[in-house]
Amino acid sequence: MRINWKTYDPGKFYDEIISAQGVPRPAARQLANYLKSLTHAELTEKKLAAELAIKTMGISFAVYSDAGNIDREWPFDIIPRVITAKEWEHTSKGLQQRLRALNCFINDIYNDQKVFKDKIIPKELILNSTNFRKQCLGIKPRYGVWAHVCGTDLIRDRDGLFYVLEDNLRVPSGVSYMLENRRVTKRVFPELFENYNISPVQNYPDQLFDTLAAISPRTSEYPEVVVLTPGIYNSAYFEHSFLAQRMGAELVEGGDLVVEKDKVFMRTIDGLAQVDVIYRRIDDLFLDPTVFNKDSILGVPGLFKSWVKGNVALANAPGAGVADDKVIYTYVPKLVKYYLGEDPILPNVTSFLCTDKTECQHVLQNLDKLVVKPANESGGYGMLMGPQSTKKEREEFARKIKADPRNYMAQPLISLSTVPILGDRGVEPRHVDLRPFVLQADKSYVTAGGLTRVAMVKGSYIVNSSQGGGSKDTWIVGDE
Repeated sequence: MRINWKTYDPGKFYDEIISAQGVPRPAARQLANYLKSLTHAELTEKKLAAELAIKTMGISFAVYSDAGNIDREWPFDIIPRVITAKEWEHTSKGLQQRLRALNCFINDIYNDQKVFKDKIIPKELILNSTNFRKQCLGIKPRYGVWAHVCGTDLIRDRDGLFYVLEDNLRVPSGVSYMLENRRVTKRVFPELFENYNISPVQNYPDQLFDTLAAISPRTSEYPEVVVLTPGIYNSAYFEHSFLAQRMGAELVEGGDLVVEKDKVFMRTIDGLAQVDVIYRRIDDLFLDPTVFNKDSILGVPGLFKSWVKGNVALANAPGAGVADDKVIYTYVPKLVKYYLGEDPILPNVTSFLCTDKTECQHVLQNLDKLVVKPANESGGYGMLMGPQSTKKEREEFARKIKADPRNYMAQPLISLSTVPILGDRGVEPRHVDLRPFVLQADKSYVTAGGLTRVAMVKGSYIVNSSQGGGSKDTWIVGDE
């Protein structure tokens, strides 16, 4: 039995590999024809080879549960997603534009606050944000950049266009899986990489290191860069250790660092070594117990003061998460126009703010049709998927919205595009999103594609790995 693309039916959704007529899209034609040339048994063999590679390479992620942390092998589908280089060039410009505007916004609200004076965004929305850090007022990081690493979630709607779903500016994760997806795919389909013009992704650790080195307070060809992790029980620990190893940086926990005379040092077998840049994978509130959560044992006493004095650089900077807010997200198109004087290249998804009485009433009256999101949750938690919800769930959410409208916004259920996965009975369409990673310091960089997350369950829109989603390799291919 072989793949018959004419019987592959994505329904009313935009499929990124096959058109509605069952004809492969031009950029994916070579991939589709190759897959069609293989029997289901041969494809299954390649799927098993990928699973063995993931096990051998130790690619895993942790899931929190009542029984404790469970380490699971990374869920992966072998059929790549294909995006044209021409489209990605346009998308990359939009991602860079967006991060520039967001960094201008963060720098402004902690300093001049012109955005409030010009009434572009209500001041109370910021001051009431759980991620606003008053301790950061008056601070100006190098290049005016607060968010050096951003993971922006994109979706493609029925019209085939990319839309921004949300911005992740605190401690965005997933880039290690993007890199490992490529390694696994090369093992499974080595012959395709000989004939396809696929943009490489393996230079990301070098680009990340260069971004971090650019914000070092000391002039040095080889600044001391460390990755600060909460430890082995964190769900993203695989990524922390992966990136540290690939950058040639030290992976440290809070207890490995000490502050003396407002400078940060790392404990080594040869004594103390001064640290220049900390790529922190710890939330703001746990960074420094003398400034934020006094009970934190994950952070470093005195770290914040060292950063304020310019003796160490932090990426992302404390307080950057104020723009990682689904309510603030709705203002980003205005912020692009306000700070850059440019029209937004990438559109937002239509959104409704529960702080607006009219829009809130609309949300409450249409909970069965909308997706309601809390302002500062991640990983798909705390959401209401209206069309798939029960009456009891909608009533509970109505109470939550009325009690705290600032914490909620809503969007229509987007018709996420589909990509084929290899199922037990052949290829089947599944919904996907995309998280490209954007770096900014003295210059900007966007990954060639990103982490494609896929809903492995038929009809599901949940792509998060923590809730049963999987992932795919993402190919940016030459337009020929």
